[in-house]
Amino acid sequence: MRRPTPFLVTLLLAAAVAGCGDDSSGSDDPIHLGQIVSLTGNYSPLGSENQKSVALAVEQLNSAGGIGGRRVELTVRDDKSLPDQAVLAFNDLKKDSDAIIGSPFSNSALATLPLVDREQIPYVSLTPADEQVRPVHPYVFVVPATSGTYAEATLRYLQATKVSRLAVAYDTRSSYAVAGYKGLQAAAARYGVTLEPVEEFQTTATEFGAVFTHVRSSAAQALMVWATGAPAVALTKQYAAAGLKIPLILTGAQASKLFLDPAGPAAEGATVASSIGVVGDALPAGAQKTAVEELATAFRTKYGYPPPQFAQDGYSGVKLLAAAIAKAGGTDRAKVRDALEGLTLTTPNGTYRYSATDHSGLTADYIALTTVRSGAFVPTDYTKAKFATLGGR
Repeated sequence: MRRPTPFLVTLLLAAAVAGCGDDSSGSDDPIHLGQIVSLTGNYSPLGSENQKSVALAVEQLNSAGGIGGRRVELTVRDDKSLPDQAVLAFNDLKKDSDAIIGSPFSNSALATLPLVDREQIPYVSLTPADEQVRPVHPYVFVVPATSGTYAEATLRYLQATKVSRLAVAYDTRSSYAVAGYKGLQAAAARYGVTLEPVEEFQTTATEFGAVFTHVRSSAAQALMVWATGAPAVALTKQYAAAGLKIPLILTGAQASKLFLDPAGPAAEGATVASSIGVVGDALPAGAQKTAVEELATAFRTKYGYPPPQFAQDGYSGVKLLAAAIAKAGGTDRAKVRDALEGLTLTTPNGTYRYSATDHSGLTADYIALTTVRSGAFVPTDYTKAKFATLGGR
């Protein structure tokens, strides 16, 4: 008989704790999770990985006995990569859901925030836009590190590698990208970094020659790009062809095979900021590596490839909700919200420490700076050194 994995032990303990609560629902009454996700449209590559990992985590929960003996049922709605469809999806899910997992598309997630505030339903967002948590929305909790946190992690890396002049190109139509640029802008001086030139483009852009011309004529020592989906792939290919010699830096939106495969050899040597789980094999033994391996082993077995950034977000989101429901002793929305706000939990994305003033939960310590080598992400020496401090966390 196989010994239960640490993740299954955690779920069984959570179920026991929940069983001691005062939730009025019977043990036969399922826990209803809703998920708004981009399964079609421009953001379907992100959403499909979110959905796979959410379904996997729910499957594991139910295999372990559910939460407090209650089976978890997942209802999925496609926002079609459109904010108005996310609103329709939320309105469809709100009545029968105990909690909702939000869209990976920042603009869709932001469109639902007023509804979450009004309905007061626990909402775990799988997109990193800072506006979701600044200011704090009482029932909204973000799973990916925010754009501002990615900006800070990158600035720390630039300071450590003696880069003081950074060119930036960002998509003005993406809330994620705009927040990333604003994060750089707000913190750059603290790290001795000057942002110049700053180039803007839109999600529909396909030609980036003007960006490269401005960068080439500047004193920039690296170029950081904030974008999601097709523009990042096109820019990376054109960057390689342009012959620029300075490093290209990308963000968590590119930390998956969904970027690597279409970018191909053009991505070789690019620096990509990502969740630590993307390069979790390099972590020393300890709680953090165990959390990464629990997802990686199950995901690879089920789907045949390593979990990308977006899969880690979805899986972590379910773990956070499961732990909060267990801590709350049931699905009372206010109690689950309070449980999330006081939750500390180690997941494949890192250790979350939510609080009354912090609904993002992750610090820059849990972002890895990686390099693309032979079509795979490998940690930089900077990140390898940082990983040594995370072994037991």
